Amino acid sequence: MIRELLLILFLTCTTSPSIFSQEKSWMMGPFIREVNPHPIIQSDSVSSFSDPMTGKKVRWESMATFNPAAIVKDNKIHVLYRAEEKLGKKEIGGHTSRIGLATSEDGREYEREVEPIFYPANDDQKEFEWTGGTEDPRIVETEDGTYVLTYTQWNRKYPRLAVATSTDLRNWEKQGPVFEEWKDGKYHNTETKSGAIVTKLVNGKLVAAKINGIYWMYYGVPHIWLASSTDLINWEPFEDQEENLVPVLSPRPGYFDSWLVEAGPPPLVTENGIVVMYNAGNSQKIGMPSLGNKIYTGGQALFDIDEPWKILDRSEKPFLKPEMPFEKSGQYEDGTTFMEGLVFFKNKWYLFYGTADSMVGMVSWDGKIQ
Repeated sequence: MIRELLLILFLTCTTSPSIFSQEKSWMMGPFIREVNPHPIIQSDSVSSFSDPMTGKKVRWESMATFNPAAIVKDNKIHVLYRAEEKLGKKEIGGHTSRIGLATSEDGREYEREVEPIFYPANDDQKEFEWTGGTEDPRIVETEDGTYVLTYTQWNRKYPRLAVATSTDLRNWEKQGPVFEEWKDGKYHNTETKSGAIVTKLVNGKLVAAKINGIYWMYYGVPHIWLASSTDLINWEPFEDQEENLVPVLSPRPGYFDSWLVEAGPPPLVTENGIVVMYNAGNSQKIGMPSLGNKIYTGGQALFDIDEPWKILDRSEKPFLKPEMPFEKSGQYEDGTTFMEGLVFFKNKWYLFYGTADSMVGMVSWDGKIQ
């Protein structure tokens, strides 16, 4: 009898999907990997399009496909992923990035479009996007059906957080860098990226949420800062009385997020507060030795619903981390599970992440938010 029980336990442990425990009651999850987990999107050396920068046909996703945003439209999951063209340079940031689109009717299998749907073009944003490209999208929908994309513009000098809008996910109006005009461009020529706009679940759909009449966005790295807006296009950074930026989440010595923190997918308003999923970098010397150095994992933080700058609680350990071979091999050899996309689809939560700056992974959760 004991032998039979041990055999059942062994088979369960070796055939079940990977499960990440829910550490605290307010957290989302536990998220699980599918049985026989694999990347849902990988690089493609065949797809090409006519590049406005060079006037030539380019293999726009020949190097890597990673760091995905996600939204539900027409009863399908739409994944907007960063794709890099291989230019012969091995260093991270040395390629050209564009944004591709993949759709799924079941959350498991994804069909890609041949050409990118968002890219550096011969437009009024070329000074900010040539030749590094458009990177690391996050996306939300408004109550009137407009899609708001936050992304990084990379001109190989300054990475800048920018906004674009669309009604169909294919035709985009670039609104420009989010802080270009604010206080005469005080933060225009500083590194800004990773803009995660707060959302709420309405009739089974995630939409941009107003809190006391204002939209809020968590952004930045190596700290997470906060910005507010009345229209989702023009943003004001959250400053103190001395007019300095105020970090609302910072790295912690002794923890998995000891090196850096970076905003993940769009945060979610719940009964407990605003749940912010964030990407966390570990410093092996002062952080969690078992993780290794500069490993990217996922954490969650809870903020006050009425005061979005006020943190209420925070996870003590990562709820998502690199475990599979495809999460620990690629451009970023130390390993990443870099989260940027979250959707609620057919009564199930899907969380999308980049793996080692090379591929797209996905985990899911059947639970309900509180």
